[in-house]
Amino acid sequence: MGVLTWLLIPVVFAIGAAIWGSWASKSHTVGDMAELNGYARFRNAMERDPAE
Repeated sequence: MGVLTWLLIPVVFAIGAAIWGSWASKSHTVGDMAELNGYARFRNAMERDPAE
C-alpha cells in the first residue's frame, strides 16, 4: 500500500499541474479590455485642461 501511495502522489501533482497549465494559458482578454478602457479614460482625464 505504501508503494501505491508513493506512485499516486506524483500522478496527482501531474494532473494538477496540467489543469493549472491549461487554465493559465487561456486568453483573459475580457478583463484586459476593461482595464485598457479604464486607463484610456484616466489618460483623457489627465490631458484635459483644468480650466474647462
